[in-house]
Amino acid sequence: MIQAHATARYVRTSAQKAGLVLGLIRGKDVNRALATLKFTRKGVAGDIAKVLRSAIANAQQKEGFSGDVDRLFVSACFANQGPSQKRVRPAPMGRAFRVLKRTAHLTVAVSERPEKVVAVSTDGEKRPRRPQGPARGSKKPKATEPKAAKE
Repeated sequence: MIQAHATARYVRTSAQKAGLVLGLIRGKDVNRALATLKFTRKGVAGDIAKVLRSAIANAQQKEGFSGDVDRLFVSACFANQGPSQKRVRPAPMGRAFRVLKRTAHLTVAVSERPEKVVAVSTDGEKRPRRPQGPARGSKKPKATEPKAAKE
């Protein structure tokens, strides 16, 4: 099973805002994740899509890759806080406010899904199915007692 990752460092967004978008693609296959990022209305979605494409390219270059990109999925993605740039904003009456321009390190890891193993019986016949109970939601008919005559 191939695993690859890519990291974008010092992206000009906060780690909290990037984490919201990364949560949308976690666990999805790469094609669906790219489509999700394309239609996400957040500024950081473009940066995350670039990192995801880089992780896919890294997986393709690995030894033992099957060549099928459709089997790749986003196994992990997270945003760590980077260094903050400190700036000063003038305020009324000679004061100043501090402005923090936050950065984040975005990491996306992709893995290859294992092939599904299908059990085949040796004699070529299907195995008998287990008997199934009543369908879900169906209620058993209640036993009705004969109504007693009114006296």
